[in-house]
Amino acid sequence: MNPDRPTTLLAGLTPAVFMKRHWQKRPLLIRQAMPGVLPPVTRAELFDLAAHEGVESRLITRNGSDWTLRHGPLVRRALPALRKPQWTLLVQGLDLHVQAAHRMLQAFRFIPDARVDDMMISYASDGGGVGPHFDSYDVFLLQVHGAREWRTGRIAEPELQAGAPLKILTNFRAEQTWVLQPGDMLYLPPRWAHDGVARGECMTCSIGFRAPSRRRIATDVLQRLLDTEPAPDEEVVYADRGQAATKAAARIPAGLQTFAAEAVARELANPRRLAAALGELLSEPKGEVVFDAGAGLSAASPVRLDRRTRMLYDRHHLFINGEAFRAAGRDARVLRHMANHRTLSAADLAQLSGEALELLDDWARSGWLRSADSTS
Repeated sequence: MNPDRPTTLLAGLTPAVFMKRHWQKRPLLIRQAMPGVLPPVTRAELFDLAAHEGVESRLITRNGSDWTLRHGPLVRRALPALRKPQWTLLVQGLDLHVQAAHRMLQAFRFIPDARVDDMMISYASDGGGVGPHFDSYDVFLLQVHGAREWRTGRIAEPELQAGAPLKILTNFRAEQTWVLQPGDMLYLPPRWAHDGVARGECMTCSIGFRAPSRRRIATDVLQRLLDTEPAPDEEVVYADRGQAATKAAARIPAGLQTFAAEAVARELANPRRLAAALGELLSEPKGEVVFDAGAGLSAASPVRLDRRTRMLYDRHHLFINGEAFRAAGRDARVLRHMANHRTLSAADLAQLSGEALELLDDWARSGWLRSADSTS
């Protein structure tokens, strides 16, 4: 995607200008961001998805100030009647299950893939919503069916409704109100409070982004480093031949403290190992993702990444579905092209070394990539 080309998706702004003016700074209402948009799933298809194991779904109902939350799988008879007001069905990771949703998500690739979480879809009956709340991440709210009223505002010190199964704000005060029709979209930065209420039956797609905390990402990266098998000469054990007899047996020896500090520092001292651990972490698919075994690679046919595959790269590595690979030269260039464009032509494949083609064949047999003509 050209970051300097104006786009209807962003109200005529270029992605570069949008990121500078609005990203993590201030909301943007975009009328007809996707003119003529259709829901990526029908109502019946969505209800069927919510009933499946491996699909994350939630049912939220409201009765006055009382809220109820039920987690899926949710068979059709578990859902309220269509005519019943004030209920919402949420299905997470729609892009993992529906190709049309995956294609829709590609429009937002002016933001790094490492930051993209997923597309959630909300089906709501009249008056349905999840209450006033805020998210800790950026979100685009795209209306794909019916109408929804959004009220938004800043909130310095959030207060939450006690005992509610959702994080409902009790001190929300709207600063702006908009009604979104199909094709309209609202961007909201993190911690910008909002409340969306369906006006009749409606569907809204939410494009959300990963925002790991400093502590969480440190914990996860360190765990991956520790899970890496050390080289034989790295397995050094503590020795204390100079340890004198002690009168204070419970005191931790200073030498052991130093050994531990140096061991931790050693794990963090190699920037490439850190980069590899981070890339593996960021490319890890969600826990519910299961790949179906595929056919081997045909070097004469174009290929594309499966919609569930996460592929990233840095200066020295390629990362795919939680695994790291080293690549250089022409192989690195071609495989980075695949990561950026999610496809390779037959001419691209012809440039790869035999070793790289073997690697792609393994990925194809694992279901991570498939023929570009495949509809799944």
